[in-house]
Amino acid sequence: MTSRSSALIVIDPQNDYFPCGKYPLWNTEATLTNIELAIQRARAMGIVIVLVQHIADASRGIAPFFNAGTQGVEIHPRVRAAAPDAPIIVKCFADSFHHTLLEETLHALGVEELLLCGMMTQNCVTHTALSKSAEKYKLTILPECCTTVDQMIHRIALNALSTRIMLLPTLEALAD
Repeated sequence: MTSRSSALIVIDPQNDYFPCGKYPLWNTEATLTNIELAIQRARAMGIVIVLVQHIADASRGIAPFFNAGTQGVEIHPRVRAAAPDAPIIVKCFADSFHHTLLEETLHALGVEELLLCGMMTQNCVTHTALSKSAEKYKLTILPECCTTVDQMIHRIALNALSTRIMLLPTLEALAD
């Protein structure tokens, strides 16, 4: 991995997925700590950080969570503190590339390799990784920096992705 052409994409680390949010996920505290560590390591290596924020499409009615103007839609404050200058890509579909500025942002930054992590493993992480727009990038997923509703779904999703996308075995391997 070359730091000048790599980006760490952190997908949907938003308040609604944490305790006191509208849809708390499994293992969020450990995942949040690992995301902070990945951001710290990426920054030390000169890897670009990009945050992705899901905002529900109001034209489809009120969603159960991630509604604009709510505290739950905001990116977790610890992630914002770890990457205060990171661009934020807003999306309203599971695929972080679909109808967003992600591809244009990555192109402008000269990115060729993506490290993906975030929430939810079987949904937004998977759809972004398998996006037609992602095919031009060398992709790696950071399993320790992903979570979903429970451990079994997390593992099933990662196993399914492993046939097409490299999974980084540990965060320590990020520095290798």
